[in-house]
Amino acid sequence: MEKTNVMRILDSESVSYTPFEYDESITEGVVIAKILGENEECVFKTLVTVGNDLKNYVFVIPVAQKLDLKKAAKAVGVKNVEMIKQKELFPLTGYIHGGCSPIGMKKQFKTVIDETALICDDFYVSAGKVGKQVKVDPTDIARLSKATFCDLVV
Repeated sequence: MEKTNVMRILDSESVSYTPFEYDESITEGVVIAKILGENEECVFKTLVTVGNDLKNYVFVIPVAQKLDLKKAAKAVGVKNVEMIKQKELFPLTGYIHGGCSPIGMKKQFKTVIDETALICDDFYVSAGKVGKQVKVDPTDIARLSKATFCDLVV
């Protein structure tokens, strides 16, 4: 399997992970969890938002859940946040929709991971490309993305 930037970052930080690859036409998180043979509670998606302060924030939540925008805003200390437009994702992060990872973005954004990640010994996040995931300890992702853990879902 071709290494992604995410995998190279994990390697450079001596973080243990397991890479997974699947058909790039599949972008629905719940379907990906089934393909991985995993409980969807331990497969996470990365969402990028903009706050009322015009700063960007990253939230990492289980694929079957919806981000609670009020909880998300509170977690980063702003009045409100909203999802960025899909066309803004690549220029801002270097990632495309379906391949956005909490690590390896063009810039470091304030990042919050849903606290349910802590019940998973390892969880899955995008490896930075559509069709690629990494199974990794959530605390390693938190350390590398300088993330905190908080209740983020509806």
